Amino acid sequence: MYSYEYRRRLPHFQPDFKIFFITFCTYKRWTLPPAARKIVVDTCLAGNGQKFDLYGLVVMPDHVHLALVPLYRPEGPIPIAEIMQVIKGASAHRINGLLNRRGKVWQEESFDRALRKEEQFEAKLYYMLENRFGPA
Repeated sequence: MYSYEYRRRLPHFQPDFKIFFITFCTYKRWTLPPAARKIVVDTCLAGNGQKFDLYGLVVMPDHVHLALVPLYRPEGPIPIAEIMQVIKGASAHRINGLLNRRGKVWQEESFDRALRKEEQFEAKLYYMLENRFGPA
């Protein structure tokens, strides 16, 4: 189990080999144009197999949902904080370049939760899909 400071400097624990459900939002809930949302998708797909195994991804106009498992290196799992820094940093740089703008794209903090059971994973995937497409 990996420990790090993340949310508001509180101790945060990252258990090994767990699926994480992660949500992060745009700065001040700014609405991303469609081309910027594609950049987020591309950035997340680029990290798949490099820093994490991606199981689900939904990019909404002002937030993103991910379901992933951090890859394991000899010193332990890749920290969620490192994964988020790469996704947010790379996508923000590309989005600002695309839109010829400067400034923050993402809120600093993200919400992440290690899922305990496969049933929770299925429920989270349904939540992600409902969030994207609306209730069935």
